[in-house]
Amino acid sequence: MHTKKRYLMVCTNEREEGHPKGSCARCGSVNVHDRFKQLVDEKELKEKARVLESSCLDLCADGPIVCVMPDNIWYSGVRVEDVEEIVDSHLGHGEPVERLLVPEEPAGLSLS
Repeated sequence: MHTKKRYLMVCTNEREEGHPKGSCARCGSVNVHDRFKQLVDEKELKEKARVLESSCLDLCADGPIVCVMPDNIWYSGVRVEDVEEIVDSHLGHGEPVERLLVPEEPAGLSLS
């Protein structure tokens, strides 16, 4: 039986240095991904959440980007030091971390 409640997609897409769209991997997203995996394991949340690497999530200029599904919550500019707050607040208590949310009208992408 499928038991996961949430999937965290961490963009780890890497583009060449100087690419105009930017690159989440060049902003530290691989370390963010690794920290999410570590904390989900340490806090025994593996039955509730799965951390996945993702290719481009189309918000490159605001990376690293993390998307939590099925909540459809998008975080931007996530740093390693933000990960524990997201795990505790969002995964632990169902409360998104407001200060990291992608704005309703992101600068680079129209979600409509």
